Amino acid sequence: MPAPMPVGGLTMASFAFTAAVIGNAYYQKRQFYPSVVYITKSNPSMAAIYLLAFTLVILLGKLLKKVFFGSLRAAEFEHLVERSFYAVTETCLAFTVFRDDFSPKFVALFTVLLFLKAFHWLADYRVDFMERSPVITLLFHTRVSSLLLLLSLLDLVLVNHAYHSTITRGASVQLVFGFEYAILLTVAFNIAVKYICHTVDLQSQNPWENKAMYLLYTELIMGLFKVLLYIAFLLIMIRIHTFPLFIIRPMYLTLRSFKRAFNDVVLSRRAISNMNTLYPDATPEELTAVDNVCIICREEMLTGAKKLPCGHIFHASCLRSWFQRQQTCPTCRMDILRQSPPDPSTPHPSTPTTTTTSGSAPTTTASATGTTTDTKSL
Repeated sequence: MPAPMPVGGLTMASFAFTAAVIGNAYYQKRQFYPSVVYITKSNPSMAAIYLLAFTLVILLGKLLKKVFFGSLRAAEFEHLVERSFYAVTETCLAFTVFRDDFSPKFVALFTVLLFLKAFHWLADYRVDFMERSPVITLLFHTRVSSLLLLLSLLDLVLVNHAYHSTITRGASVQLVFGFEYAILLTVAFNIAVKYICHTVDLQSQNPWENKAMYLLYTELIMGLFKVLLYIAFLLIMIRIHTFPLFIIRPMYLTLRSFKRAFNDVVLSRRAISNMNTLYPDATPEELTAVDNVCIICREEMLTGAKKLPCGHIFHASCLRSWFQRQQTCPTCRMDILRQSPPDPSTPHPSTPTTTTTSGSAPTTTASATGTTTDTKSL
């Protein structure tokens, strides 16, 4: 686990500096309003105030983390630090376009944006963890559902605020904020769909066969929305200012993710179609000749089993769910889209065929080499 930050020392130091600044200002001016003016005109005094605000933000973040997530896993913390570095770099680069709008309000809005991004990422990691966690408690559901509702409401409110601010005051830094919150809104919706699908699957006695399909199509649709948002933002920025270099990397990642989701949909549909039309049903003799336990669901196969080109047998329903995620044999990892199904009329290469003609000795034909050997009677 990551080492905890020395928040206690930072909190005490920031409060001490702030108290010293306020005490010095009041000692110099002896009145409230002149003391406030004195603090706002003094750079060291404002630095102490900003340090206190930064400390309060850290304390608030730790409180919200404790409420909605409890303790973070090591993997979650590492992913959070890595993505935060890129988010801060790209957002600061974006705000250089509107550097004239820099103000304390801008710093506050930037902090809120960074916090919302971090909580969206953590919510996504925690929902993905549902598939691997053996026990999902009521507290977990309460935390995740309330967090998703809060994040969605905040995204909607901030997108609406940025839209009205841009319409009434013209293009400003609110344009960047509105675009960022619109992207976060699509992320929150995608997380909510995944959470609902995982919850339904956990509540059902048998595995939900169509869960992977819903997740796949949701990722595809949300990816399309993100691509459209990036294109719209790119055109707006070119029209009102210049080409936004800061969106090249996130736009490329979004396009690549959308392409991957589209390919997954196409390949999964092709694999399922091949399974339904080309792969034969396993016969009772084939089921008894092998271990008739499906390694996907770990249950016995009595009926409704399919035989892949590699010879391995699984439940048809289990294969359908498997092919929605990956198009390989669960046992030998053979790519079933590149391996053509066997022709039942063609004999197996390693099995010799024996023919007997009238008045002659039997003739053995080796199919693998195409050679014929006559066996004469003694």
